[in-house]
Amino acid sequence: MPAEWAPHERTLMGWPSRAEIWGDHLEEAEDEYVAVAQAIAAHEPLTMLARPADAERASSRLGANVEVVEMPLDDSWLRDTGPVYVTGHGRRAGVDFTFNAWGHKFEPYADDAAIAGRWLARTSEPRIDADLVCEGGAIATDGEGTVLTTESCLLNPNRNASMTRAEIERRLAGALGASRVIWVPYAIDDRDTDGHIDLVAAFCAPGLVVVQGGDDPAWPGTNRLAMVRRCIEGALDASSRALRVIELPVLPTVEVDGTVYAVPYLNYYVCNGAVIVPVTGNPADPDMLAILADAYPGREVVPVPGRILAAGGGGPHCITQQVPMP
Repeated sequence: MPAEWAPHERTLMGWPSRAEIWGDHLEEAEDEYVAVAQAIAAHEPLTMLARPADAERASSRLGANVEVVEMPLDDSWLRDTGPVYVTGHGRRAGVDFTFNAWGHKFEPYADDAAIAGRWLARTSEPRIDADLVCEGGAIATDGEGTVLTTESCLLNPNRNASMTRAEIERRLAGALGASRVIWVPYAIDDRDTDGHIDLVAAFCAPGLVVVQGGDDPAWPGTNRLAMVRRCIEGALDASSRALRVIELPVLPTVEVDGTVYAVPYLNYYVCNGAVIVPVTGNPADPDMLAILADAYPGREVVPVPGRILAAGGGGPHCITQQVPMP
């Protein structure tokens, strides 16, 4: 699996549609999806998958520079439902992990479980059946054989109850072409994913990981974020390098309908020439964006609104899936 910063052919997204998730904020969710899509489309081609009933609205809101493809969807988290691409020898294939709606949390999910296969059939690309319940947001890779993931997600009985940790690791590494899996006990305690790694850590270069810190000692998740850093910093990667970390020390929160949600800057997406970062108007936004600019030299750091995305369960990384160049 290539690193996210490797050249992309395009990005895949899905149009938001599930009323049970977005409620009265569906139009605001569309606004934020449009902002993310336009930020990416300024740097690389973008394809938006949409329910047939939503395709016309999606096209009108996105504009002519975004391709809209009709496809049955349950909802719009393409990071977790789209194919995870692997490359080698000038070829490309899509890994199709088993999707069970993050441990059967949302019904129905049959169309989401079929997205990867349907997209690969449409593009006539090889499909690899990983025979493992996993979501794209549960993994991060350096493109050189090292994978980060969380125990709270992949070892959860609602994912792979019949498998041992060793079997899960073997299947994950085999599907992604990895030789080293680094396990973190948990990430941010979120109600939907059981703690995806893309909320708290991302490789920005071989041997170097950006981690999300917390600046509120009273928030229960702050200790978890410190644990994430301790697990990653100094761990050996596939090349036996001791990993170094860059910390984003501030974790913004927002309140939506009386509930407080964390909005990690870390849930950013790296596309050709840019890093798309969720912001909330926090006073620390400029400083955190500057840290990311240093971590990704030569790329434009583009802030996008992240409030409603966070309330729905994610951020820019959760709603995107890169299609790397072969």
